[in-house]
Amino acid sequence: MHHARPLPSYLIKRYHGWKATAYEENKAWFQRLANEGQRPRAMVISCCDSRLQVSALFGAEQGEFFIHRNIANLVPPHKPDGEHHGTSAAIEYAVCVLKVAHLIVIGHSQCGGVKGCADMCEKAGEDAGDGHSYLTRWLELLRPAWERVREAGIEDDGERLLRLEKEGILVSLENLMTFPFLREAVEAETLQLHGLWTDIGAGDLEYFDAESGAFVKV
Repeated sequence: MHHARPLPSYLIKRYHGWKATAYEENKAWFQRLANEGQRPRAMVISCCDSRLQVSALFGAEQGEFFIHRNIANLVPPHKPDGEHHGTSAAIEYAVCVLKVAHLIVIGHSQCGGVKGCADMCEKAGEDAGDGHSYLTRWLELLRPAWERVREAGIEDDGERLLRLEKEGILVSLENLMTFPFLREAVEAETLQLHGLWTDIGAGDLEYFDAESGAFVKV
Protein backbone atom coordinates (compact mmCIF):
# COMPACT_ATOMS: atom_id res chain seq x y z
CA MET A 1 0.00 0.00 0.00
CA HIS A 2 1.32 3.43 -0.96
CA HIS A 3 1.01 6.30 1.50
CA ALA A 4 1.98 9.25 -0.73
CA ARG A 5 -0.29 12.30 -0.37
CA PRO A 6 -0.81 15.42 -2.53
CA LEU A 7 1.69 18.26 -2.20
CA PRO A 8 1.05 20.93 0.46
CA SER A 9 -0.90 23.83 -1.02
CA TYR A 10 1.93 26.35 -0.49
CA LEU A 11 4.26 24.26 -2.68
CA ILE A 12 1.60 23.94 -5.38
CA LYS A 13 1.17 27.72 -5.42
CA ARG A 14 4.92 28.26 -5.69
CA TYR A 15 5.14 25.80 -8.56
CA HIS A 16 2.41 27.56 -10.52
CA GLY A 17 4.18 30.87 -9.90
CA TRP A 18 7.45 29.45 -11.24
CA LYS A 19 5.78 27.91 -14.29
CA ALA A 20 4.06 31.19 -15.19
CA THR A 21 7.19 33.34 -14.78
CA ALA A 22 10.67 31.78 -14.72
CA TYR A 23 9.73 28.90 -16.99
CA GLU A 24 7.75 30.94 -19.51
CA GLU A 25 10.51 33.52 -19.76
CA ASN A 26 13.15 30.83 -20.41
CA LYS A 27 11.12 28.15 -22.18
CA ALA A 28 13.59 27.77 -25.05
CA TRP A 29 16.45 27.13 -22.62
CA PHE A 30 14.52 24.45 -20.74
CA GLN A 31 13.56 22.75 -23.99
CA ARG A 32 17.20 22.78 -25.08
CA LEU A 33 18.25 21.21 -21.78
CA ALA A 34 15.62 18.50 -22.24
CA ASN A 35 16.52 17.75 -25.87
CA GLU A 36 20.31 17.94 -25.64
CA GLY A 37 20.75 16.44 -22.16
CA GLN A 38 22.87 17.70 -19.32
CA ARG A 39 26.49 18.79 -19.76
CA PRO A 40 27.58 20.04 -16.35
CA ARG A 41 31.18 21.14 -15.94
CA ALA A 42 31.26 20.30 -12.25
CA MET A 43 29.92 17.85 -9.72
CA VAL A 44 29.20 19.12 -6.23
CA ILE A 45 28.96 16.91 -3.15
CA SER A 46 27.29 18.95 -0.44
CA CYS A 47 25.49 18.47 2.84
CA CYS A 48 21.74 17.84 2.94
CA ASP A 49 21.36 20.80 5.31
CA SER A 50 18.52 23.00 4.02
CA ARG A 51 20.54 26.14 4.79
CA LEU A 52 23.22 25.23 2.25
CA GLN A 53 22.12 26.10 -1.31
CA VAL A 54 25.08 25.64 -3.62
CA SER A 55 23.31 26.86 -6.76
CA ALA A 56 22.43 30.12 -5.03
CA LEU A 57 25.95 30.45 -3.57
CA PHE A 58 27.50 30.41 -7.05
CA GLY A 59 24.59 31.89 -9.01
CA ALA A 60 24.39 28.65 -10.99
CA GLU A 61 21.79 28.05 -13.68
CA GLN A 62 19.92 24.80 -14.21
CA GLY A 63 22.14 22.31 -15.99
CA GLU A 64 25.36 23.80 -14.64
CA PHE A 65 26.04 21.62 -11.57
CA PHE A 66 25.59 17.88 -11.06
CA ILE A 67 24.72 17.94 -7.35
CA HIS A 68 24.77 15.08 -4.87
CA ARG A 69 23.71 15.80 -1.29
CA ASN A 70 24.14 13.60 1.76
CA ILE A 71 24.56 13.92 5.51
CA ALA A 72 27.76 15.92 6.25
CA ASN A 73 28.96 15.87 2.61
CA LEU A 74 30.76 12.56 3.07
CA VAL A 75 32.38 10.27 0.52
CA PRO A 76 32.84 6.60 1.40
CA PRO A 77 35.99 4.79 0.24
CA HIS A 78 35.88 2.64 -2.90
CA LYS A 79 34.20 -0.63 -1.87
CA PRO A 80 32.94 -2.83 -4.75
CA ASP A 81 31.04 -5.27 -2.52
CA GLY A 82 27.86 -5.57 -4.57
CA GLU A 83 25.81 -3.53 -2.08
CA HIS A 84 23.88 -0.32 -2.80
CA HIS A 85 26.13 2.76 -2.82
CA GLY A 86 24.27 5.93 -3.80
CA THR A 87 27.12 8.38 -3.33
CA SER A 88 29.63 6.15 -5.11
CA ALA A 89 27.19 5.61 -7.99
CA ALA A 90 26.72 9.37 -8.37
CA ILE A 91 30.49 9.89 -8.43
CA GLU A 92 30.96 7.15 -11.03
CA TYR A 93 28.24 8.65 -13.23
CA ALA A 94 29.69 12.16 -12.99
CA VAL A 95 33.27 11.11 -13.73
CA CYS A 96 32.79 8.27 -16.22
CA VAL A 97 29.62 9.30 -18.07
CA LEU A 98 29.28 13.07 -17.72
CA LYS A 99 33.07 13.53 -17.61
CA VAL A 100 32.93 16.58 -15.36
CA ALA A 101 36.09 18.68 -15.18
CA HIS A 102 35.71 19.61 -11.51
CA LEU A 103 34.52 17.74 -8.43
CA ILE A 104 33.77 19.94 -5.43
CA VAL A 105 33.20 18.78 -1.85
CA ILE A 106 31.62 21.56 0.21
CA GLY A 107 30.96 21.55 3.94
CA HIS A 108 29.53 24.25 6.18
CA SER A 109 29.40 25.78 9.64
CA GLN A 110 27.18 24.40 12.42
CA CYS A 111 26.81 21.07 10.61
CA GLY A 112 24.47 18.78 12.52
CA GLY A 113 26.01 15.67 11.01
CA VAL A 114 29.47 16.67 12.15
CA LYS A 115 28.13 17.45 15.64
CA GLY A 116 26.46 14.03 15.67
CA CYS A 117 29.75 12.36 14.79
CA ALA A 118 31.55 14.19 17.61
CA ASP A 119 28.88 13.21 20.12
CA MET A 120 28.99 9.60 18.93
CA CYS A 121 32.78 9.33 19.06
CA GLU A 122 33.00 10.96 22.48
CA LYS A 123 30.56 8.34 23.84
CA ALA A 124 32.88 5.48 22.86
CA GLY A 125 32.77 2.91 25.64
CA GLU A 126 29.47 4.29 26.88
CA ASP A 127 26.07 4.07 25.22
CA ALA A 128 27.13 5.08 21.70
CA GLY A 129 23.66 4.59 20.28
CA ASP A 130 22.11 2.07 17.96
CA GLY A 131 24.83 0.38 15.93
CA HIS A 132 22.23 -0.61 13.35
CA SER A 133 21.14 2.98 12.72
CA TYR A 134 21.67 4.14 9.14
CA LEU A 135 22.83 7.50 10.47
CA THR A 136 25.28 6.01 12.96
CA ARG A 137 26.86 3.80 10.30
CA TRP A 138 27.12 6.71 7.88
CA LEU A 139 28.77 9.01 10.41
CA GLU A 140 31.42 6.37 11.06
CA LEU A 141 32.98 7.67 7.83
CA LEU A 142 33.95 10.77 9.81
CA ARG A 143 35.76 8.88 12.56
CA PRO A 144 39.24 9.31 10.96
CA ALA A 145 38.66 13.08 10.95
CA TRP A 146 37.57 13.00 14.60
CA GLU A 147 40.70 11.05 15.54
CA ARG A 148 42.86 13.74 13.93
CA VAL A 149 41.03 16.50 15.80
CA ARG A 150 41.28 14.58 19.08
CA GLU A 151 45.03 14.14 18.62
CA ALA A 152 45.37 17.88 17.99
CA GLY A 153 44.26 18.47 21.60
CA ILE A 154 41.90 21.39 20.88
CA GLU A 155 40.13 22.33 24.13
CA ASP A 156 37.42 24.71 22.93
CA ASP A 157 34.24 22.86 21.88
CA GLY A 158 33.38 25.29 19.10
CA GLU A 159 36.90 25.21 17.68
CA ARG A 160 36.92 21.40 17.75
CA LEU A 161 33.68 21.21 15.76
CA LEU A 162 34.95 23.79 13.27
CA ARG A 163 38.14 21.77 12.81
CA LEU A 164 36.11 18.58 12.43
CA GLU A 165 33.94 20.15 9.71
CA LYS A 166 37.06 20.95 7.71
CA GLU A 167 38.85 17.67 8.43
CA GLY A 168 35.74 15.85 7.22
CA ILE A 169 36.08 17.58 3.86
CA LEU A 170 39.68 16.39 3.63
CA VAL A 171 38.68 12.81 4.47
CA SER A 172 36.14 12.94 1.65
CA LEU A 173 38.80 14.19 -0.76
CA GLU A 174 41.12 11.39 0.34
CA ASN A 175 38.38 8.79 -0.10
CA LEU A 176 37.64 10.09 -3.59
CA MET A 177 41.16 9.16 -4.62
CA THR A 178 40.51 5.51 -3.68
CA PHE A 179 38.22 5.16 -6.72
CA PRO A 180 40.44 3.89 -9.55
CA PHE A 181 38.52 5.64 -12.34
CA LEU A 182 38.65 8.95 -10.47
CA ARG A 183 42.34 8.65 -9.65
CA GLU A 184 43.04 8.00 -13.34
CA ALA A 185 41.12 11.15 -14.33
CA VAL A 186 42.99 13.25 -11.76
CA GLU A 187 46.37 11.89 -12.84
CA ALA A 188 45.46 12.50 -16.50
CA GLU A 189 44.60 16.10 -15.49
CA THR A 190 41.08 15.84 -16.94
CA LEU A 191 39.56 16.22 -13.46
CA GLN A 192 40.34 18.58 -10.59
CA LEU A 193 39.26 18.09 -6.97
CA HIS A 194 38.29 21.00 -4.71
CA GLY A 195 37.49 21.24 -0.99
CA LEU A 196 35.32 24.14 0.17
CA TRP A 197 33.84 25.25 3.48
CA THR A 198 31.27 27.99 3.95
CA ASP A 199 30.21 29.95 7.02
CA ILE A 200 26.45 30.18 6.68
CA GLY A 201 26.02 33.10 9.08
CA ALA A 202 28.88 35.22 7.75
CA GLY A 203 28.49 34.22 4.11
CA ASP A 204 32.22 33.47 3.90
CA LEU A 205 33.69 30.82 1.61
CA GLU A 206 37.04 29.07 2.11
CA TYR A 207 38.95 26.65 -0.11
CA PHE A 208 41.58 24.09 0.85
CA ASP A 209 45.01 25.12 -0.37
CA ALA A 210 47.15 22.00 -0.78
CA GLU A 211 50.42 23.94 -0.75
CA SER A 212 49.82 25.53 2.65
CA GLY A 213 47.73 22.63 3.98
CA ALA A 214 45.08 25.07 5.23
CA PHE A 215 41.70 26.49 4.31
CA VAL A 216 41.97 29.98 2.81
CA LYS A 217 39.19 32.55 2.51
CA VAL A 218 38.08 33.27 -1.07
